[in-house]
Amino acid sequence: MKIKIIRSLHFVLVLQLLHIPFIVSYGFRNCIQNAFQNSSFTCIQRFIQNTNQAVSDLPDFTEYLNISYNNIINLKEYTFSHLHKLVHLEFTNNNLKTVEDGAFVNLTNLNLLNMSYNQISYLTSGVFNGLVSLNVLILEQNLLASIGNDIFKQSGNLVLLNLRSNKLASFGTVVQSVAHLEKLKELDLCNNALTSLNHSLTISLPNSLTKIHLCNNLLNDVDCRENFFENVRVLDLSYNNITNGSSLGYINLRNVTLLQIRKNNLDVFQFLNVSKIKPQSVDYSGLGLYSSENVTQVCQYIKHQPIKKLSLQHNDISNLRRNMLSHCSQISSLDLSHNIIKRIHCLEFLEQNTELEDLIIEHNRLNTLKTCNNTRRLSKLVNISLSFNRILSVQNNAFSYAPYLKLLQLNINNIAFLNKQAFSGLDYLSLLRLDNNLITDLFSTSFAKLSHLKILNLRNNRISIIFSQTFKDLRNLQTLDLGGNKIRSLTKASFFGLYNLRKLYLDRNYIKHISAEIFGHINSTLGVLDLQGNQIHYISSTIELSPFKYLSNLYDLKLQGQQPYGINIIPRHYFKGLKALHDLSLSENKLSLSEDVFEDLDNLQFLSLADACNGIHSFIPGIFKNLRNLKILSLENVGLNAIKPEVFGNLTNLIKLMLLKNDIRSINVSVFENLTSLKYIDLRKCPLSCTCSNKKLKQWLNQSQVQVVYLYDYPCADNNSEPFHSFDTHVCNSRLGEFLFFGTSTVILLCMVFPIIYKKYYWYLKYTFYIFRSWFNNQWRKQDNNVYKYDAFISYNSHDENWVFQELVHNLESQDPPSFKLCLHHRDFELGKDIIDNIVDSIYNSRKTICVISRYYLRSEWCSLEIQLASYRLFEQLQDIVILIFLENIPNRELSVYQRMRKVMLKKTYINWPSEPEEQKLFWTKVKDALGTGSSTIEESQNALIV
Repeated sequence: MKIKIIRSLHFVLVLQLLHIPFIVSYGFRNCIQNAFQNSSFTCIQRFIQNTNQAVSDLPDFTEYLNISYNNIINLKEYTFSHLHKLVHLEFTNNNLKTVEDGAFVNLTNLNLLNMSYNQISYLTSGVFNGLVSLNVLILEQNLLASIGNDIFKQSGNLVLLNLRSNKLASFGTVVQSVAHLEKLKELDLCNNALTSLNHSLTISLPNSLTKIHLCNNLLNDVDCRENFFENVRVLDLSYNNITNGSSLGYINLRNVTLLQIRKNNLDVFQFLNVSKIKPQSVDYSGLGLYSSENVTQVCQYIKHQPIKKLSLQHNDISNLRRNMLSHCSQISSLDLSHNIIKRIHCLEFLEQNTELEDLIIEHNRLNTLKTCNNTRRLSKLVNISLSFNRILSVQNNAFSYAPYLKLLQLNINNIAFLNKQAFSGLDYLSLLRLDNNLITDLFSTSFAKLSHLKILNLRNNRISIIFSQTFKDLRNLQTLDLGGNKIRSLTKASFFGLYNLRKLYLDRNYIKHISAEIFGHINSTLGVLDLQGNQIHYISSTIELSPFKYLSNLYDLKLQGQQPYGINIIPRHYFKGLKALHDLSLSENKLSLSEDVFEDLDNLQFLSLADACNGIHSFIPGIFKNLRNLKILSLENVGLNAIKPEVFGNLTNLIKLMLLKNDIRSINVSVFENLTSLKYIDLRKCPLSCTCSNKKLKQWLNQSQVQVVYLYDYPCADNNSEPFHSFDTHVCNSRLGEFLFFGTSTVILLCMVFPIIYKKYYWYLKYTFYIFRSWFNNQWRKQDNNVYKYDAFISYNSHDENWVFQELVHNLESQDPPSFKLCLHHRDFELGKDIIDNIVDSIYNSRKTICVISRYYLRSEWCSLEIQLASYRLFEQLQDIVILIFLENIPNRELSVYQRMRKVMLKKTYINWPSEPEEQKLFWTKVKDALGTGSSTIEESQNALIV
């Protein structure tokens, strides 16, 4: 505990430094922690296949754990080793087949282990090692065929061992395994496959063992040694095949106080003749007595000995003869249930049994309870149960033979008529059960003079009206149950006389209206009022109505499930006067709630509005403002789409909040800042969205103070395959809106400007890019600037190809010296190299660039690019490196659109191709003169570099 407190203080300090609210959350993958007992956990019906799925995230202070109704096949070693404080472990209704040695190691405080209803067929000798404090072990309903001799060697504190409903066949091995358990008091071996009680003569049962259950086995005989059961007080041998009374009589049963041997086809009288047991210690149920004569014979064995309870169940007894129990005059309790008795004759068969206190005749065929005047009084008879019969009517003075009767049970019969004086004379009756009958009318004399009655149960009858002063004599009645009837209306005299009534159940009737006057006679004492499942309905919230204004001590009010559509609207100040109300249930109503609906409930601790859905909505701010003492709030399936701080702000004592099955997609964690006592919240089946609006909620859910039920099961509403607790929040930013605005604005602006730029400046940009590339490449060539591979790079259009090859190449490469080395596209470009790189390299590897200009040339994009790159070199190096040859006369107005061309023409002289042959010789002289030195000079320069 000290460590836990220190951890909590460290945690709070970190929260303060980070400015995070104190109320944070945690959850378990497959378990729910009890909100009011933090050491108790349930992991039921979670489809768990591996125990670690349940216990791996449980805290080490766990004391009570239930992992029932799952699908765990194997319990492995050290499964619960970190739960060293575990006291109670339930592991029922799994498909458990094997339990490894050491599965319960370190559970030194475990008191109870229940592994019933599994498929365990074998347990090794070390399976229960470490369970030194184990008191109760339940292995009922498994497949165990044998038990190891030393399986309980470390469980010396075992008090109860339940091995019922297995397949154990050897009684000796069981005895050997429990012989050393000096504190064992009860051993249950019913419903196994035991055929014999034979065992080692050297091994005895523990002296502490007082109860042994061997029912529903295959025993044909009781073949153990004589004193084997000498310390046993309760022995159950029912439902076996024991037929020999002599063998049973051989056993020493002197100390047995209850022997059950029903359904053994045993001659009970033969057994009583030879047995050493006290006859009054035998349960005579199911022994085939059939007639009252046989019952009388049984009593002759008892011979007026005091007997606490005489049980004669399942004997097919039909008639109760007068004084048939006269020899059993000292009976305290008589049970004649499960026979075929039709009449009890005013208990004439008990006239001699003046000590009788309890009479039970359930599950028989009684049909009428007749008048019993002038019969002998059984002054000690205080309890009569005639439930589960076929009683149609109860006549006057039907129980006058028991004037001091306190408990009378007539439930689950067919009683349609109660005589006005049916219970006359029962002045001391405190409990009367008439539920589940066919009673239609109650009269003012029906319960006359039952002044000591405290509990009256009339549930599930056909009562339609409560007449005035029906209960006027029941001044001490504390509980009145009228649920499940057909009551349509109540008046101010319906409960007249019930001055001490504390609990009133009127549920599942047809009541439409209630008023303060109805409860006027019970206002000072009533604590529980159940009105669920009626037809209470209001159409306006403007009226002021308070039917409970005088019920100042009422602490539990149930109004859920009004039919057919619910209460709908709650009038103003409807709950006025309920100063002591702790629990209020308004679930299963289609409610529209006003802001002040709960303002009079200052002491309310539990409020349920579950399934009160009236469409998708959110609560009005301040609706819970006065519920400062509320501890549990159930808002399951109420159609909520948001929870706001102003709605839950004042619930400072709230411990448990259930919000499951609502349309909540995002939650502002500031809601929980004022819920300083919150320990439990359920958000299952809410479509929480994995968006930035839930970033803080996701962080809050992964902290550690408030339990979030099955936290790791919540999926993202927009992606069921992604868990909510781990969705990616890195994209979320507090300035995300600004980033999105500037980002989208920039994108939109670019999308608007780009088409314009593309249309007007496409080639300009393209040229700029290539020029930059050429400049960049030129930086690497500066060291080789004086060495050229070609005399000239020829830039021309494919339409002028014939002139280039027939005239230009012929005159410059093939004629008399000086001859020139020319660079041509088709001949000198490097294969596989990018065309732009080829152009740039060719321009920079040539002393000159000759541009053969024609109208086709001017229209060509590639030619335009070549002259652009050449002109760039011209303007950069300020050298005479560009020669323009015009093949046709192009007016200046056509050249004006080619700005780069015009710049070159302004800087350099250009040469026109003449049409006259005589002028062509002069043309080639000008070209050669412009080219300057021929290829011989290039070769000399290259040779010089090589040397």
